[in-house]
Amino acid sequence: MYKFANRMGEVSSSAVREIFKAMADPEMISFGGGSPANESFPIDEIKGITDKLLSENGHQILQYGITEGWKPLKEAYLKHIVHPKGIKGTVENVIVTTGASQGIHLLADAFLEPGDVVLVESPTFLGVFSTFNKYFVKSVPVEMDEHGLVMEDLEAKIKEHNPKMIYTIPTFQNPTGRTLPLERRKKVAELASQFNVIVLEDDPYCDLRYSGEVLPAIKTFDQTGHVVLLNSFAKIISPGLRVGTVLAEAEIIQKLTVAKQGADTHTATLTQAICAEFLEQGLLPDHLKKINAMYAEKLHTMITSIEKYFPEGTKFTKPEGGLFIWVELPGEPDVLALFERATSESKVAFVPGIHFCKNPDDGIKHLRLNFSSSTPEKIEEGIKKLGELFTKDFEER
Repeated sequence: MYKFANRMGEVSSSAVREIFKAMADPEMISFGGGSPANESFPIDEIKGITDKLLSENGHQILQYGITEGWKPLKEAYLKHIVHPKGIKGTVENVIVTTGASQGIHLLADAFLEPGDVVLVESPTFLGVFSTFNKYFVKSVPVEMDEHGLVMEDLEAKIKEHNPKMIYTIPTFQNPTGRTLPLERRKKVAELASQFNVIVLEDDPYCDLRYSGEVLPAIKTFDQTGHVVLLNSFAKIISPGLRVGTVLAEAEIIQKLTVAKQGADTHTATLTQAICAEFLEQGLLPDHLKKINAMYAEKLHTMITSIEKYFPEGTKFTKPEGGLFIWVELPGEPDVLALFERATSESKVAFVPGIHFCKNPDDGIKHLRLNFSSSTPEKIEEGIKKLGELFTKDFEER
């Protein structure tokens, strides 16, 4: 009989992975994933960049690279993404990761030990539960309101639990789409410094803004090096490139480098070089304008369709960007049962809210809807079907 490591008993199959099985049906209208639209990928530009890179520097790009990352990418990331946002840093403050999710794993390697506490938003990105469970770490939820993390509860939980880390998605949060206001961002940085807590600022959606005012990253207000910023090229160029970044104090980057050496040696140099060239050719601003206009239309369609078709008393977020809407159904719905009916009867998929909550009761009436992967026509069709199902269920209760 196999004897697996004890930590594997703490790692369960991702809820999204199970939902993807339902989404494999070609007739399914999927609001369940978090993928960017296929039509958002700059295929022609990447073709041209790849040919240029391999023609001019193919032998170096196809060889092993250094663990910290392709230096031209780190320089381009700082020049085109970090410094324009008012964030300080040099190449010594950056490591390139195989997707932003690897950044979370590396930081867990560097900082977390069994029994440590991590404070997480409630609800939060469900992938972090598997990561933290693997390290036998206790995830403690912090209250959110319509503007994100509640500072009073955050400070109270810090004092009560003495956490090693705070995990937050402050801009267009997954799953709610909420954005943390300016003063709360400042407060998070202050609390991190005051109580010696690492803030893991996961910020993959910040450039997907369709309306409203751009807000500075929490890292902008970091005076003591306690805030670690994660960015990703997945949503703004392509997830298949598997390129992310971590920006932190040089001492932290050194520890992450050691952890990454034992994980995958280095992120693929070719995909790093593609991202670097994309930035250096000045392609990102126009690309963002294009995809943001497309996503804005999809978001508007989903919001107006929810207002039209969902049962009276439904509450939902109206984000200014990102990829998600968080819905609270009226009454006492059984959202897990509704998911089964939605996928089998209506051929529409979503993610039940309980999967995003450490305390399942926090998301028992909720569901997450993604609008990026469907056309406006399919969005209205799918929301209408869900609305009919939810309304019928509400009237029968």
